[in-house]
Amino acid sequence: MEEMEEELKCPVCGSFYREPIILPCSHNLCQACARNILVQTPESESPQSRRASGSAVSDYDYLDLDKMSLYSEADSGYGSYGGFASAPTTPCQKSPNGVRVFPPAAPPPPAALAPPPPPRNACLTCPQCHRSLVLDERGLRGFPRNRLLEGVIDRYQQGRAAALRCQLCEKAPKEAAVMCEQCDVFYCDPCRLRCHPPRGPLAKHRLVPPAQGRVSRRLSPRKISTCTDHELENHSMYCVQCKSPVCYQCLEEGKHSSHEVKALGAMWKLHKSQLSQALNGLSDRAKEAKEFLVQLRNMVQQIQENSVEFEACLVAQCDALIDALNRRKAQLLSRVNKEHEHKLKVVRDQISHCTVKLRQTTGLMEYCLEVIKENDPSGFLQISDALIRRVHLTEDQWGKGTLTPRMTTDFDLNLDNAPLLQSIHQLDFVQMKVSSPVPAPPILQLEECCTHNNSATLSWKQPPLSTVQVEGYILELDDGNGGQFREVYVGKETMCTVDGLHFNSTYSARVKAFNKTGVSPYSKTLVLQTSEGKALHQHPAERY
Repeated sequence: MEEMEEELKCPVCGSFYREPIILPCSHNLCQACARNILVQTPESESPQSRRASGSAVSDYDYLDLDKMSLYSEADSGYGSYGGFASAPTTPCQKSPNGVRVFPPAAPPPPAALAPPPPPRNACLTCPQCHRSLVLDERGLRGFPRNRLLEGVIDRYQQGRAAALRCQLCEKAPKEAAVMCEQCDVFYCDPCRLRCHPPRGPLAKHRLVPPAQGRVSRRLSPRKISTCTDHELENHSMYCVQCKSPVCYQCLEEGKHSSHEVKALGAMWKLHKSQLSQALNGLSDRAKEAKEFLVQLRNMVQQIQENSVEFEACLVAQCDALIDALNRRKAQLLSRVNKEHEHKLKVVRDQISHCTVKLRQTTGLMEYCLEVIKENDPSGFLQISDALIRRVHLTEDQWGKGTLTPRMTTDFDLNLDNAPLLQSIHQLDFVQMKVSSPVPAPPILQLEECCTHNNSATLSWKQPPLSTVQVEGYILELDDGNGGQFREVYVGKETMCTVDGLHFNSTYSARVKAFNKTGVSPYSKTLVLQTSEGKALHQHPAERY
């Protein structure tokens, strides 16, 4: 019921309609709100002259609409919100729905009541469809009163005000337990036992739940709508051409005399039937919308779960790359350590060899100096040749690269990390995963669906033009008594036989498809009638 509240509120004042009138565009307005947004235009200034001169000044602007929206769809005229170009503009205010509304004009002084007002044409623009309407001499009285809408508002307000409370509690009303349709009173359990005992003449009264009683409660009879042209005549016929109720006087002397008319009661029943049929289709769409909302909410949950799972997978992959890089780093550091040890060993060996050689050379030099100090020529000449050769040989040994380092201090290793850095910068998802759409609802094959004794066989298929991949199907059956549906099969097969059903029962069946993306809408519902007892014949299925 709360969803209906917006349909019962005026688009100008934002409150429930008060004395609503029906505009020719089929929208409704409060009579007071319609009077407030009326704009008076000079009678001598025609719509054509207004369009040609472009002198219209807009005092009433609905949501800053373009002036072209003021052209009437009915008479192709120009209905301006503005008055005279030289007239002072009228201050306006905004309603709760954003519509700018003119305050009612101040009443003229008593002396000014005697002369008639200057001839003017009133212009009214619908706040919902922005269609401009020029009123005739009857003014707002030319629009019919929407008494049906008034009745709906009265029932809604009365049902909301009742609040399902006991109407006989003296102090704090308790919650109502039942409602008597004959007494039209809500009772709590103590008040029902005290004031409405189930005996005597009250035993025949029908007690219903409070919610049902609130819907079924009837208001006092409302005033029957009368003709707008002939206020003393009630509507008795329906003009097919004008699509409006008319009275007998309209048929005899009014503009409907040459129109096709039909009985008001017959057209009332016909339009009720058409509205009921249209509501059935709209109800199916609303049901699909509710299921679609459930699917979207499930998608939100699935997206959150998939996001957590994907983030964990991404972190694991990056951690694996980091672990591999750390292992490679350890291997490269090991190679650097080996090179370091090799260089140290070569340099240390050269140091040891050079130290020994230098010690030998120093000893030879000291020995030769001591030999030179001797004064025995014959003894000197005996060893001088050998010493000279040893000195030259030792000198030559120092000159064959002995004084050149065998190893450099630099590490001749260059880590080529450019390709890896480039790969890291280019690290991305190979391909964005494109989620496949939700499967289309399956089609139950009536010619292959049947019941035999207390078992039912159902067969279905995907729509012929559907290319979406399906991973499986879910078949649901109710309890045979109009209860909730329950899953009886989940799998990839397109045919299923359900055993163990009740005899002489009516079951409803439906099926839906699913894949990784989600679940499809349900198929059309099939009605299955099981046998009254063990029989050999089969019952075909029906769809609705």
